[in-house]
Amino acid sequence: MDGQPEETSGLLALRELALDLHWSWNHASDRLWRELDAETWETTGNPWGVLHTVSRSKTRALLAQSDFRQTIEALLKEKREAANESRWFQQAHPASPLKTVAYFSLEFMLTEALPIYSGGLGNVAGDQLKTASDLGVPVVGVGLLYSQGYFRQSIGRDGSQEALYPVNEPDQLPIQPLRSADGEWLRLQIDLPGCKLWIRTWEVQIGRLKLYLLDMNDPANPATYRCITSELYGGGPETRLMQEMILGMAGWQLLRTLGLEPQVCHLNEGHAAFAALERIRCFRVDHDVSFAEALAATRVGNVFTTHTAVAAGFDRFAPELITKYFRSYAENHLGIAIADFLALGRKDRNDDLEPFNMAYLAIRSSGAVNAVSALHGKVSRSLFQPLFPGWPTDDVPIGHVTNGIHVPTWDSVQSDALWTEAAGKDRWRGDLTGLETGILKLDIQQIWRMRNESRQNLCDRVRRQYLRQRVEDAEIGGGLDAAHGIFDPHALTLGFARRFATYKRPALLLRDPDRLVRILTDARHPVQLVLAGKAHPQDAEGQALIKAWNEFARRPELRSRLIFVRDYNMRQAEWLVQGVDVWINTPRRPWEASGTSGMKILANGGLNLSELDGWWAEAYEPEVGWAIGDGEEHGDDPTVDEAEADALYSLLEDVIVPEFYSRNQDGIPTRWIERVRESMASLAPRFSTNRTVREYAEKFYLPAAVAYEARSAEGGKVARELARWKQDLDRLWPHVRFGAVNTEEAEDTRLFSVEVYLGELPPEMVKVELYAEPMAGEKAFLAVMTGQDSGQGSYRYRASIPPNRPVSDFTPRIVPYHPLARLPLEDTRIAWQR
Repeated sequence: MDGQPEETSGLLALRELALDLHWSWNHASDRLWRELDAETWETTGNPWGVLHTVSRSKTRALLAQSDFRQTIEALLKEKREAANESRWFQQAHPASPLKTVAYFSLEFMLTEALPIYSGGLGNVAGDQLKTASDLGVPVVGVGLLYSQGYFRQSIGRDGSQEALYPVNEPDQLPIQPLRSADGEWLRLQIDLPGCKLWIRTWEVQIGRLKLYLLDMNDPANPATYRCITSELYGGGPETRLMQEMILGMAGWQLLRTLGLEPQVCHLNEGHAAFAALERIRCFRVDHDVSFAEALAATRVGNVFTTHTAVAAGFDRFAPELITKYFRSYAENHLGIAIADFLALGRKDRNDDLEPFNMAYLAIRSSGAVNAVSALHGKVSRSLFQPLFPGWPTDDVPIGHVTNGIHVPTWDSVQSDALWTEAAGKDRWRGDLTGLETGILKLDIQQIWRMRNESRQNLCDRVRRQYLRQRVEDAEIGGGLDAAHGIFDPHALTLGFARRFATYKRPALLLRDPDRLVRILTDARHPVQLVLAGKAHPQDAEGQALIKAWNEFARRPELRSRLIFVRDYNMRQAEWLVQGVDVWINTPRRPWEASGTSGMKILANGGLNLSELDGWWAEAYEPEVGWAIGDGEEHGDDPTVDEAEADALYSLLEDVIVPEFYSRNQDGIPTRWIERVRESMASLAPRFSTNRTVREYAEKFYLPAAVAYEARSAEGGKVARELARWKQDLDRLWPHVRFGAVNTEEAEDTRLFSVEVYLGELPPEMVKVELYAEPMAGEKAFLAVMTGQDSGQGSYRYRASIPPNRPVSDFTPRIVPYHPLARLPLEDTRIAWQR
């Protein structure tokens, strides 16, 4: 701040701190914003908003105070040193070839001050960017800036949801216009049928890394096109298609314009898949190669994460819409016919009526695909099996990285202090060594004190929220006395908040209203419930469920025991997950791909009561929480809903409530807190984004970077070789067939042999394998058979088979082989002996 007037340098320093979203999880600067404008800070939690509302005289007076300026200078010094210090990634991989990962997502949940998110997908993206900053993983984000964002929720007098669309004024958001080297606002141009449009670019600082946002609200664009980026998940199919074109294609162009050449492109859901096509186009331009060669070179650098558990959840576009926007791009820039372009997003390339599926495009242009939980991996392999005809479902090349949450964003002040005592200040920046041991050493009195303080804070928030909602409804005046008696800081507090979609079964807890009333109004063992959630404006069933809950909440006997919190957002989610004792989740298995809401309570000492779906299916143990369901899929059978609702009530009545109120001589529920401690120790580290991002870095990003460098070297020499290999397969594979099968009994083994005819196909271009379906509790049997030339294109292949299974269980198969190809992702051919 040298060389500038003191006030000016102080304002610039505050501006720099406010524009770095590191404040959203590092609270060292909270004191500054509170002193500047306590009311705005309490209401918004947004430093950038504070700077826009505080008076110049107040700012001038504070900047004149030496301790205030010293705090600013210390924070700036810490921020600038952190930008270059060695973190987990630099220490664990000091010679890493990985320089840049481009993370594309249609939404990012970073802070309520930047409302460009809807829910789970944005939560995952935002938490992973924050963690990449903490760990030093070289990630850059790419997304869209929505002028209205996702809708805001109001509740009418009859309990119905009403959608509101306030405007996101860019100068009120903690973002900056992205500037080119000459200081001008960086704007991109994109060609759409019949017009050229301008795209504005923005920059968001997130600790050590940046997120770039694009929007179409440029005055030079026609009004109809300025609205393309107005709403997240709003508008019709054409608007959505153009949003995804801007995200993927203009997003990749922006990175190129900035001089960035990401080795790895992470597609967070199929929305981002057009980035892979633009990457192919750029590679073609740079190296003068064919589409097939460019695809072979670039796809290994792309990682696709699918978050969808039902086929209906994939974005699909009508063929005529794709043709309208992509015919010229396909023919003139990718060098392929529009029919070949459409085939990239179809199961059957010959079905002219089949829609264009963005998830299919993402799979066919990526080198690795992952689901977001172990169960979701199994579900995804079944969903995408039609893209790999002939391959067993277990061979479908989709792994999983179970989601996690960014703990520093979601933990309370009280739990943060406890974790710091147990495991140190930098606990979430390393490899998590020692966290579990440290928490297990905590005394139960410490944990119970933390839980009581956190529950008290939640009750204070609920009372303020209750008062505001009653005033909105013109039911009461604005006096604080009106909220007296609402929620008891000593009562067992349940939380239930999520998107109100039918598959999440938000009415399961309401299936027997009278029984729920009895649970909530028990005078000896009181229970209270906080609810929140939105239904999409087009989802009539979800909105009906919201109305049902609001009507139920208005029953007089529940006034002090139940509240439906309106306009569920990130700030509300924070105080909910920090304060509740039990988080309830009731999806219909297996439709919850992962779920992250229940993970957020772990570090705060909350416990989960959930369906065995998503992450809870792999996390649940009797020592850490409670489960409903039998771990099987039952579709939408109403009798199962009835049984699981009964189980939910019974667990509350017979197990959970009694355990919470069973106290020792010091008034502590010993068994409860032991369960809390075990949950915190064993689950919070495991389901944090620290583990998730390290897993992505080591299992996906680093291998992708190495593979991309190998395939793109020497102008794509390896990629050209792979393209020729596929051309040879196209020509020679039809002549592959099986001959006679024989078995030979040896002294202590059995040999299985088969005659194979390859025609002109060299034997090194195939693998002959022996396969048997899995037996109960075991993996499938798979053995590579060894071959011997029998002459004239005939080969005899042999393999040993275990003696405990009949020969009829085993079937030989032929698959293509290349040492650098990823199969069956890059070639789905397979031949079975019939």
